[in-house]
This record gives sequence, C-alpha cells and structure tokens, in this order.
Amino acid sequence: MSQPSGDRFADYGRPRRVDGGLRARSARGAIGQSWWSRRFLEVLESFALGTRLTRGRSYARAGQVLKLDIAPGLVSAVVQGSRPQPYQVSIALAPFPTGLWSRIEEELAGQAFFSARLLAGDLPDELEELFVAAGAPLFPTGVNELTQRCSCPDFAVPCKHLAATFYLLAEAFDADPFELLHWRGRARAELLDQLRTRRAEATGAPVSPGPVTASPDPDTQSIPDGRGSAVGVAAPPAGAARALAGLSATSLAEAVDRFWLPPVPLPDRPPRLATGPDLLLRQLGPPAPAIGGPGLLERLRRAYRALGPTDR
Repeated sequence: MSQPSGDRFADYGRPRRVDGGLRARSARGAIGQSWWSRRFLEVLESFALGTRLTRGRSYARAGQVLKLDIAPGLVSAVVQGSRPQPYQVSIALAPFPTGLWSRIEEELAGQAFFSARLLAGDLPDELEELFVAAGAPLFPTGVNELTQRCSCPDFAVPCKHLAATFYLLAEAFDADPFELLHWRGRARAELLDQLRTRRAEATGAPVSPGPVTASPDPDTQSIPDGRGSAVGVAAPPAGAARALAGLSATSLAEAVDRFWLPPVPLPDRPPRLATGPDLLLRQLGPPAPAIGGPGLLERLRRAYRALGPTDR
C-alpha cells in the first residue's frame, strides 16, 4: 500500500454488521491497559500515525475484526468493511534471529528478577531496556520496519482495517504479554523452557520433571511416571532442613562454616533493576494533547536515551 494522497475512502460507506467478531474490551477512552500494550500504541503514534489510528477504533469496538492470528514476524487479520467480502490484513515485523534470542535468553536467565517474573507470566517494565541493550528493541523503531498490507481500496496507511487490527493486537498483548515476544520470534512455551533449563544449569538444580501433586505423606511427593500414573518419591529437604541435611549434633561445631552457606546456590551476580528515565515517563502517564500531542512520550524517551549515559 502506498502513502495516502487523501482520505478518499473515509466515507466509502458504513461497515457491514457482523456477529461473533473480536470486540475491543474498552468501550470508551484509551485502548490498552498494560505497559507493553500502551507502549506499543505510543510507538505507533510517534510515527505520526495517531490521527489515522483513531479511524479504526470504532471498527475495533464494533467487532469488525473477524479473525486475528499472531505468528513469528507476522500478524494476520480478517476485517469486515463496507463491502460483502471481508478484507485481508497483514502486519509484518522481522522476528529476531535464533542466535540473538539465545543471547537474550542467557541474559534473562542470568538475572533472577527477570526469570522469576517471566516464569510467573509477567513482563517487568525493565525488560524493554534489556532488549534494547541487547540490540533487539522489542518495539519497532521506525514505521519502515512494519510492512502493512490490506486488500481494501483505501490508499491510506494505515487504513481503518489496519488501524482496527493494531488496536486488537494491543489488547491481545494485554491478555497475554507473551504474544508480543511470539511476534518477535519466540513462543511462550519455548522461552520458558529455555529459561528453566538455563537457570538449572546455572544453579546446579535439576529441571522440574513436571507438575507436582499432593501426597498423603508429607515427606513424599507424587510425580508423573510418563505412563499416566504417579509414583511416590521422597521429597527433597527444603529450607532449614536442607541446610542441616547430613549434619549431626556432634559434627555441627566443626561444620559451622557449612551451616551458614545458602541452602540453594545463588546466581553469579545479583539481580539488577535498570530503570532509567523510561520508568519515570511511564509513571507520569501521557501528557495532555495541548502540551505535545500524540507521540510526545516516545520523543522524550528517545531524547533521554540519546542524552543519557552510554554505559547503561
């Protein structure tokens, strides 16, 4: 699709009503609840797409998007417009190569803070800066990184159908933040498996064989045996019991140094929080339109990064 030469098709006709479409959860106001979905829309607004994006908000809220699929490097959607045949929409963004994902996973696994939050199903705010430092920004840095296509006759980019897809995509990130990472090339299950494996290698702890179920005996636990049944095994000591394991009353005095060792191996380096100005900007929220208009937060963020320390 070429750049718009006017809004010829803005009043082409009312969209056909559909049943069972994907309807935006927010009935009014801004779309996007989490920091990553709001950040995604902020980035789009910084590309001077703000006024064009609003054209698709009513489409997103009316349920005109019939289908939305997220795959590595490609978002595809089917959007019902004013014509009988729905329009085919696609938004492409280059996924990160395997080698780059491997370096990112190693960095994530090396910091207990990130591993714990991701394994709990959350994306911490500081994750964005970690990706930037790795040379792999989570969000596109320019509109030319996005390949936007729609089968409608409107030459505007984005058209209403693309804009509606962007809004539904932001809400998909709200519902499951790992969809953002999936778009960038790494599925949730694969990423978490890699983190568990790398954390186990770093700490020397065994990788969990599967979900642990309750057992009547408090000193045993049941794990799947791979054939659909559970096998009772002795539960490993935990907490103080793990620190005291193997020590007798007579040997405690001689093993005082060992007694004060941590019961589980600690990471090579403590977790660090790289906050920087981005965290402050997110806490302040978007400014009033009269102050700077759409995209001001993103412009400030880029200015702070350009003027800030280079060793962050």
